[in-house]
Amino acid sequence: MESIEVKRLDHHGVVASVIDDLKIVEIVAERIPPDGQEQVTAGEAVKAMIQNGLGFANRPLMLTPQFFDNLPLDVLFREGVTASHFNRHKLGRVLDQVFDYGCDLLFSEIALPICHQERVDRRFHSLDTTSFSLCGAYADPGEPTAIRITPGYSKDHRPDLKQAVLELIVAQDGGVPFAAKSWDGNASDSVIFRERAEALVEQLRHADGPRYLVADSKLYAEKTARFLAQICFITRVPATFALEGQVIRQALRDPAAWVEWDPRHRYQRIELGHLGIDQRWLVVYSDAAFERAQKSLAKAQHKERNKIDKALARLAAQRFDSPPLAQQALETISQDLAYHQITAPELIAHKSYAQRGRPGPDTPVAALRWQIRAEATVDTERIEQLQHEKACFVVATNSPEAELSDAEVIRAYKDQSFVERGFRFLKDPLFFVSSLFLKKPSRIQGLLMVMTLSLLVYAIAQRRLRAELTKRGETLPNQIDLPTARPTLRWIFQALEGIHRVTIATETGVRVLVEGLTELRTKILQLLGPSVCQRYQVPALEG
Repeated sequence: MESIEVKRLDHHGVVASVIDDLKIVEIVAERIPPDGQEQVTAGEAVKAMIQNGLGFANRPLMLTPQFFDNLPLDVLFREGVTASHFNRHKLGRVLDQVFDYGCDLLFSEIALPICHQERVDRRFHSLDTTSFSLCGAYADPGEPTAIRITPGYSKDHRPDLKQAVLELIVAQDGGVPFAAKSWDGNASDSVIFRERAEALVEQLRHADGPRYLVADSKLYAEKTARFLAQICFITRVPATFALEGQVIRQALRDPAAWVEWDPRHRYQRIELGHLGIDQRWLVVYSDAAFERAQKSLAKAQHKERNKIDKALARLAAQRFDSPPLAQQALETISQDLAYHQITAPELIAHKSYAQRGRPGPDTPVAALRWQIRAEATVDTERIEQLQHEKACFVVATNSPEAELSDAEVIRAYKDQSFVERGFRFLKDPLFFVSSLFLKKPSRIQGLLMVMTLSLLVYAIAQRRLRAELTKRGETLPNQIDLPTARPTLRWIFQALEGIHRVTIATETGVRVLVEGLTELRTKILQLLGPSVCQRYQVPALEG
C-alpha cells in the first residue's frame, strides 16, 4: 500500500537554512537554557517566530500552529517537532524569558557575532527610530524595565492610538541591523539619540577602525554636542539653527563654487566651528528637492492668494478716520505675506455732509473718511529664492577629510535610507504587525526583538544572494522580467512559491522528492549556498 504526503516548502527552507547558518538557535539556547521537560527549546521557538514573520502569511502568534500545519517541520527543524509545539502558551513563555534575559542585550549578543561571521562592514552606523501603533488598554507594565505603551508623537500618523518606539542601528553594508532598543511610546527622538550617542562614545573610541554614526537631524543638537565631539558623526543640520539657513544662502550666492556629486546633486564645502566642534558642512543641492519645492510652494502660493484676496476685499469695505490708519491696516495684511507683495495702493476720500440731501458747493463737510484699495502680485523673485533654498540641505561631519572625502560623506548620509527600508520591512502589513496585539508590554518588547531578528535574517540572506551574483557576474529576472544583480529577497521568496516536498511511503521504503524546481528556482537556490541546496535536494555550485 502506497501513501503520499505533500508539504509546502516554498521559500521556508531558505529561511530555516539561514537561521541555522547563523547559529541563532544555539545562541539563544546558551542564554536561555532548555528545560528537560519542554518539547522544543526557546531557541527553536524563536526560530519558529522568525519563520512565521518571514512567511509573510499575516498570521498573529496565536495562529503559529496553523502556519506550520502544512510545512515539513522535520526539514525546517528536526524530527519529532510538530506544529502544536508552537502554541501561544509556549511562545508567550519564551517572550517572557527573552524579556527577563534582556531583549536589547540578547539581540546584540546574536547580531554582533553574525556581523563578524558574515564580514559585514560596520564603519557606518545608521541610526533612526520608528513607532508601532497599538490598540487596546495597557496598564502600568509592573516590571521596572518594561516599556510603557502610551500615546506619543506618531510616525504612523495615528495620534489616536497608543504606541511603542523602536530604535534601530544598521550597517550600511546590506542594511544589517546590529543594535536595537525598545522605548516608551512617548519617547522623543532627541532623548533617544542623545542617549545612544553617549552609549557609543566608548564603543566607537575603542573600535578596531574608524566608525561613523550616521543619523538624521535629531542627532545634531546642543544637548548631544558633548558626546558628538568624542565620536565621528555624519548628520543633517536641522533648520532650527539659524546658521543653517545663513550657510545655504551664502552658498547660493556663489554659483561657481558648486561641485558636482552626481547628475542630480551638487555641493559646496564650508569649514567652521559650531557647538564647540570643528566641522565640515556640506551644502547639498538636490534637483529632486527643487522639483518638490516647486510643487509645494505653488500650492502654498495659491492658498495665500485666496487668503489675501479675501483680506483685501474686507479692507476695501472699511472706512478709516485718517490715511495713516488706512495705511497701517494695509501694512498689517502685508506683514504676513510670504509669496506676494502689495502693489498700487490707492487712498480714496469719502466726505460726510452736515445736511441731508444732495450736497451743493456750499454744503458744509461734517467728516472726512478714507478708503484704501490695493492689489497683490506674486513675488516671483522671493518664490524662486525659496525654491533654491528648499532644494538644499546641510550635512555636517567632524571626520577628517583624509579619512573620508566630501563625496563619501554625502554617500554615507544618503545611505541612511537603509534603516528606513528596515522600518518599512518591519511595518509591512504581511509581516508581524498583527502579532502586536499582545496584552503584556514585556511580551511586546520581546516580540519587537524577534521582529528585528527577522530583519537581520532577511538582510543577511539578501546580502549573500547579491554578493554571489556580483561574484559570478550573473543576474536574475526581476518582477518585470528584466535582469538585475540586486533583486529584493521579497521578490525571490515569491519566485520560490510552488515548491513542495513529497514523501512517498511504500512497503519497500520511503522516498522523498522535491517537486516544482524550475531552472530559475534551482539557480536561485544554488546561489543561496550549500545548506540551502541540501534542504531542496539540488546540487551545490562549485567555487
